[in-house]
Amino acid sequence: MTRVVFLLAPGVHLLDLAGPAQVFSTAADHGLGYDLVHAAEQDEVRSAQGVVLRAGPLPDLTPEDLVVVPGWRSSGGLGPVPLRRATLGWLRDHHTAGGTVASVCAGADALGRAGLLHGRRCTTHHELQDDLARRYPGATVVRDVLYVVDGTVVTSAGIASGIDLALHVLATRHGPAAAARAARAMVVHIRRNGDEQQVSALLRHRAHVSETVHRVQDTIESRLTERLPLAELARVAACSERTVTREFARATGTTPLRYQQELRLERAEHLIGQGTPVESAARAVGFADARMLRRLRARPHRAPARPPS
Repeated sequence: MTRVVFLLAPGVHLLDLAGPAQVFSTAADHGLGYDLVHAAEQDEVRSAQGVVLRAGPLPDLTPEDLVVVPGWRSSGGLGPVPLRRATLGWLRDHHTAGGTVASVCAGADALGRAGLLHGRRCTTHHELQDDLARRYPGATVVRDVLYVVDGTVVTSAGIASGIDLALHVLATRHGPAAAARAARAMVVHIRRNGDEQQVSALLRHRAHVSETVHRVQDTIESRLTERLPLAELARVAACSERTVTREFARATGTTPLRYQQELRLERAEHLIGQGTPVESAARAVGFADARMLRRLRARPHRAPARPPS
C-alpha cells in the first residue's frame, strides 16, 4: 500500500487537487494499492473555489509515501507561501529521507521554499514561470512543458497537467498499461509526454474578439485534414479572400495556412508521442506524406503569436 499525501494550503485550487487525486483513486479501484490522505495545518481548508475541505494533521511519513502539493490561488504572480516553516521542514525531511515530492502549479513555490528546487529542473504554470525563476535562481525552470521529473522531485504546470503528472507516476511504477487503464476510466487523453506544450496553438491564436476569424478557425479545426483553399474560407466567413487574410493576420499574427499547419503538427506530435510512426501520423493529420511533417518538426520552436491589437 502506497500512501499519497496531499498537502492542502489555504486557497487550494480544486482541480489541482482533484485531478491527481482521481488518478490515484482510480488506480486504487483497479487494485494497485493506493491510500489517499489529505493533510493540512488546520482542520478545514477553504479552496479557491469556495468549497471547504476537511483535512487531517501532517502524518509521520515513510520513504515509500508520495507527497503532492497542489497549487493555490495567488493573484499577480507568486505571493507569500501560505505554509508555515515547520510544514516546509516536514516536506524537506521527507525528501531527505528518500521520499518523492510532487507539486502542481504554485505548489512548486512550496518545494522551492523547502530548498528542494536548488540545482534541479522544474516547472510551473506558464503565468508563474518568471516569478519562480526569479525567486529560485539556483533552479532551472523549464518553460512551456506539462511536467518535469528530476529525481524524486516532480513538478507540473498546474490545473489539468496534474493529471498528466499522476499518470506518469503510475506508468513509472506499474507500467504504461496501468496508466492507460486509469486514463481510459477517467475519459482523458492517454498519458501525455511531459515536454508537450502547456499552451496549444488552439489557445495561442484564440485570444481575440473577431467573429469572422473565429468562424474561419472553427472551419479549419473541424476540417483539419482537408485542403482548404482561401476561397472556401472566404465563403464560410462571408467576406472577400483579401479580408480573410487581413483580419486573420491582425487577430492571430499568422495566416490560415500556417494555423492549419500548426494544428496538424501538434496533433501529429501527440500521435508520435504515443508510438504512431511518422508516416502514419502525417497521413492521419492530412499531409500527403511525411516530408512536410518532417520539415515542420525541424523548424525552430515558434514563439507565441503577438496579441491582437
